[in-house]
Amino acid sequence: MSDNDERSLFLQEVADVKPIRHDRISPQPGTVGASEAQLARRHAAAHGTSDELDLLSLDPAPALDPHAIVGFKRDGVQEGVYKKLRLGKYVLQGSLDLRRHSVPEARRALVDFLRDCERRDIRCLLILHGRGEGPAQSAPSLEGAKRGRLKSQISAWLPCLPSVMAAHSAQPHHGGSGALYVLLRKSEQKKAQNRERHQQRLG
Repeated sequence: MSDNDERSLFLQEVADVKPIRHDRISPQPGTVGASEAQLARRHAAAHGTSDELDLLSLDPAPALDPHAIVGFKRDGVQEGVYKKLRLGKYVLQGSLDLRRHSVPEARRALVDFLRDCERRDIRCLLILHGRGEGPAQSAPSLEGAKRGRLKSQISAWLPCLPSVMAAHSAQPHHGGSGALYVLLRKSEQKKAQNRERHQQRLG
């Protein structure tokens, strides 16, 4: 088939196609789009201004065993740094006791506390959440169940917060599996100071 024949066939196929007058797609009736709140969160996340509360779900996290040892570290955190955190070798500069909080209260308290620590350039913390062990009876207490959920929720929340670089269950003298060591990122001011000192050494 010649080029002219192919062009003729193509023109026949697209003869009834109308050109698009704009580059926006109108939603179809009945289509459920993102809510205003979801759009706002996406915009905020893209611009680095998201409210940390929006990152922490109140949906129940996968339940953890009361004695489970938990931890995580972000890429870029050196193994030596993480090992010192796990072993409780860093000076604890602040602590937050959430054991008597409801889950929504704990979420707000955690976010407010971490923000305050960032502002004050506090980097190594202890978060007390309890183990959630109820009494040795058939029906565990409400208080025990609440604390048990707190351990699961907080362990699930911390990796969602950009300021948290690493976390690990504490040593026994600091609460063991009922508490977490948390390492926060350096503040921008501290990073700038470190760069300045490095440049002075090179100069």
